[in-house]
Amino acid sequence: MPSPLLISASLLSADFLHLADQIAACENAGVDWLHIDVLDGHFAPNISMGPFIVEHCRRQSSLPLDVHLMIEKPERYIQAFAAAGADRLSVHIEGNPNIHRTLQEIRSLNVSPGIVINPGTPVSAITAVLPHVDMVLVMSVNPGFSGQSFLPEVLDKVREIRQIALQSQMDLHIQIDGGITAQTLPAAYHAGVTVAVAATAIFKHPQGIAAGVAALRNSIA
Repeated sequence: MPSPLLISASLLSADFLHLADQIAACENAGVDWLHIDVLDGHFAPNISMGPFIVEHCRRQSSLPLDVHLMIEKPERYIQAFAAAGADRLSVHIEGNPNIHRTLQEIRSLNVSPGIVINPGTPVSAITAVLPHVDMVLVMSVNPGFSGQSFLPEVLDKVREIRQIALQSQMDLHIQIDGGITAQTLPAAYHAGVTVAVAATAIFKHPQGIAAGVAALRNSIA
């Protein structure tokens, strides 16, 4: 049977003029985590939030802060994000030759480490570091922007990671991010996803945040 699903609301699609209200609405709607996408304009073609946003989210909410670093040389900023209040820090395997050291540093700061793979990266690229992480984030779009279309071919990676975790008896979250809606979530969930990141499906839902979260929950009920 699939595991219970956690929903991580991606603030990339939030209304930043009313961020505190939007976070409160997410809490009231029953989201499990707040997902914060950090982009530097180099690793991915967009620029977004930094440690100061994490700090403000920490002041506003007691929900776990799930921070995804889509940046070059993330090791330079690990301490800043940990100090700002990040509960989880996920870094990409792509372009990070010293990934073991980075993951070890995250853990040393009492933050939960995660590893991320882009749609074009095979699972084999991360097998050596799986014992050092608590979560694998499988990108189901190319990183950079919210509102992109889900790439269903990445579900084979989810199944592969789930099988490795089962065989090795790893207590491992499998997260998916990109194009997650009430229409795409069921297939991801049944493939083995335990944490779903949703942006526009929550913050741009025509009936509001609560209805967006409910639609995601109901899609796998």
